[in-house]
Amino acid sequence: MSISDSDISSALSAYLARYPDDAVSLSEPLRLLAEGAGFASRRNFSMHVTVGALLVCGTDVLLVDHLAYGIPLQPGGHLEAADSTLISAAARELVEETGVDPSGLFPASEVPVYVEYGKVPARPAKDEPEHFQLDFGYSFVTARAEVGHIQETEVRSAAWYPLSTAQRLVGRRIARAVTTPA
Repeated sequence: MSISDSDISSALSAYLARYPDDAVSLSEPLRLLAEGAGFASRRNFSMHVTVGALLVCGTDVLLVDHLAYGIPLQPGGHLEAADSTLISAAARELVEETGVDPSGLFPASEVPVYVEYGKVPARPAKDEPEHFQLDFGYSFVTARAEVGHIQETEVRSAAWYPLSTAQRLVGRRIARAVTTPA
C-alpha cells in the first residue's frame, strides 16, 4: 500500500484539529494507530481504513444505493495498492461507483469532513470475520455532474438527493459536506 500508517495518523490529526468534539469517539482508532501497523490493508481485522466521498452540487448530494448494505450511502470503499493519498482514494471510489466525469470534481477541503469508526459484520463470502473500519470521508464539489456507468458489482444505482433528504438517509456527515471550510 502506498498509503502509510503515518499518512492515516496525519489525516486523523488534521480532522481532530478541525473537529475536536469527535476525539472521544475516535479514541480507540487513535490507540490502535499508536500501537499497530498495516491499517491500509483490508486484511487487517483489528481495524482498517476505508474512504468515502460526498459530492455536492449546489444543495444536492450524490448517493449510491449500496448492494452490500441495501441502503443509500455516499460512494466509498477500501484502499487499493495504487492509492497515494486518502483523498485521491475517495475520488477514485466516487468515479468508479458513479461514473461521474472526474475532470469536474474539486475537493472542498483537504481535511476529511467526517471520520467514523465502527464494527462491520462478518462477510463469509469475502472471507472476512467481524472487524472494525475507520472511514475517512471527503467532500467534493462540482458545478454539474451526471451519473455515468455505475459499478454494478457494488451499487444498484446513483442519484442526486436534496440536502434534507440526504441528511435523513445518511446522517450528520452530509451537513459537513455542504458547509465545510476550504
